[in-house]
Amino acid sequence: MYQGFEGIPNEWHEQIINLLAERIVVTDHDGMILYINEAYCEFLGTTVKEALHRPVQDVIENTRMHIVSETGQKELATLHPINGSEMIANRYPLVVDGEIVGALGTVMFRSPEEWRMYKTKIQGLVEELKYYKTKVEKDLKSKYQFNDLIGISPPFLSTKKLAERISGSNSSVLLIGDSGTGKELFAHAIHHSSMRTSLPFVAINCASIPEHLLESELFGYDDGAFTGAKKGGKKGQFEIANNGTLFLDEIGDMPLSMQSKLLRVLQEKEVQRVGGQKSIAVDVRIIAATHRDLEKLVEEGTFRQDLYYRLNVIKIEIPPLRRRKEDIPLISQSLLKKMEGKFYRKGIELSAEVEERLMQHSWPGNVRELENVLERSINVLDGKTIEVVHLPLYLRDREPETNFVKGANPQNLQMTPKKPLPIFSLKETVAFVEKEAILNALEMTNGNKQEAAKLLEIGKTSFYEKCKLYTIR
Repeated sequence: MYQGFEGIPNEWHEQIINLLAERIVVTDHDGMILYINEAYCEFLGTTVKEALHRPVQDVIENTRMHIVSETGQKELATLHPINGSEMIANRYPLVVDGEIVGALGTVMFRSPEEWRMYKTKIQGLVEELKYYKTKVEKDLKSKYQFNDLIGISPPFLSTKKLAERISGSNSSVLLIGDSGTGKELFAHAIHHSSMRTSLPFVAINCASIPEHLLESELFGYDDGAFTGAKKGGKKGQFEIANNGTLFLDEIGDMPLSMQSKLLRVLQEKEVQRVGGQKSIAVDVRIIAATHRDLEKLVEEGTFRQDLYYRLNVIKIEIPPLRRRKEDIPLISQSLLKKMEGKFYRKGIELSAEVEERLMQHSWPGNVRELENVLERSINVLDGKTIEVVHLPLYLRDREPETNFVKGANPQNLQMTPKKPLPIFSLKETVAFVEKEAILNALEMTNGNKQEAAKLLEIGKTSFYEKCKLYTIR
């Protein structure tokens, strides 16, 4: 049976109140002080005897106790400026038999020193929160502008001009191009030149996220949606990108089951979190990109036709580097300038022979491959001029143009080098031939790694490992 305070000696009551409430004051309906503890009086610079039975506003600076007694409205965790500090105050009306008889007020901190200690801790947390908030906002901004897209070739300038022209639209954009051509750079630049430039730019690679996680990544999930779900749930990329731009890279690799869910979101302009019941309205501009032939995938039944038409409102095809070789010197200069800071070097340039070698290469890996070649060269560079000797092995002494066709006997391939090849170690020679075979297979399959692996008659896992070994992306 509940005993209330009957089991506690009376002389304990005030000490318990002081310990629990820290600073406490009780007033009647007219705002006269009926009780105030010593801790509060000590802070106010008065005594209990001097404070009792006086109007609360005469004793406590900026008090609102008399107002709470009149309105009957409690005030929780409110800032209370007093004695040059800002206290955190709670004020409650006291109601007996349905009638407001007075008010109870408490202050959380016992001394200015204690308040300053808490304030220091809170301020540190606020600064830390501000830092991460700024970092997140920065990560959600576009990183590239159209000025960052380098090239003077007619195919590239035509593509760039079209992208600039449609930037102000809210229509969906589909970026088509081989791997490494700079589709993501175009997506950033389009967002930067749009009316949504100050709003979030969110990029997600549909091929890099496991199928069972893709739905929760895109649409978010509610609390308890599945084992291991974050408490309180999590926003999806659509919610994060609300009012801004969502870049769906490698859209051609999105599983068929997810395509129907994505189509619904694009049609209804609302998402439903995994495990959730309510729909959340979203306003997002979609920029999708792929190196795959979506029309062929539609014919094969692996990509939804209705989703293809929904995404393919504005189609922009980015030319591969082999179709814009006159841009190679400009792009190389730009990439070298960017790498100078990374390697703490200045004034790095290409020799005339190296520039010629770069112009002769077919670049199946496009700008990304060119960047890898230049970075490798800087790593082994002593002076400031990149020479042929600094290039990767497969660019130092180019093999003759040879078409590797599935089913052909390698012994029947006629190879007539233009000049005698120098002797390298067997390990280097095997690596050179292996990398060239992989690059040729990728070129023949338009960058499709699964098809390239089949062409070379090796497993997908082994193929990916070799691509990683030879820095082929």
